Amino acid sequence: MKVSLFITCFNDALFPETGQAAVRLLERLGYEVEFRSAQTCCGQMHNNSGYQPEAVDLVRRFVDVFGDAQTIVAPSTSCTAMIRYQYPRLARFARDEALERQVAAVAPKVFELSEFLTDVLKLEDVGAYFPHRVTYHASCNSLRALKLGDRALRLLKAVKGLDLVELSRSDECCGFGGTFAVKNAETSTAMLADKMRHVVDTGAEVCTAGDNSCLMHIGGGLSRLRTGMRTLHLAEILASTEAGLSS
Repeated sequence: MKVSLFITCFNDALFPETGQAAVRLLERLGYEVEFRSAQTCCGQMHNNSGYQPEAVDLVRRFVDVFGDAQTIVAPSTSCTAMIRYQYPRLARFARDEALERQVAAVAPKVFELSEFLTDVLKLEDVGAYFPHRVTYHASCNSLRALKLGDRALRLLKAVKGLDLVELSRSDECCGFGGTFAVKNAETSTAMLADKMRHVVDTGAEVCTAGDNSCLMHIGGGLSRLRTGMRTLHLAEILASTEAGLSS
């Protein structure tokens, strides 16, 4: 059994440990994981900033790189949503019928990590061990685009030793939103302050999510406040075992 890992450029550049954790987890579950080195950005940043022609170029690259892949797993809700919902629109924007067909063939093979584990593998207990108090932040794309619901929570509840604490107002955005945090810094900071208050109120040791972009935003704020809390991608918790790193 083989899966292709789409690590995403954000993880590759800033959070390589997330990709490493995803590989450990999938291999533990019996999968051969391949990493196609020609992969680059999914084009989300360009698309969201209004640079559609540049985004189309990256759509073409993605389907060229992953066109013959059997299954593609991405540890990112936002990049998965970009491929699934924005690629068809961008192919139509380009007026390229061949690209539309390629996107239609590839997009259904792309799964966000928690979605792959629960929907494809039909798993909740992945053999993880993480003896810590954890709270979960649901990214906007997980809630509103992919509609992942409680998939990540079900996986976390099955982790041995983990004490899962509910996050109040968990459906609210953390304020990152890619370039939104730069272009609308004051609004973003206010949204982050609300999110951090709820995270800190849980008393958790760790805040997790399916997107490192959210975790970078939240973690930066928590660090500046010297809360002592840390952030970890969901993949890192699920990859953790009693015999491995769990602290």
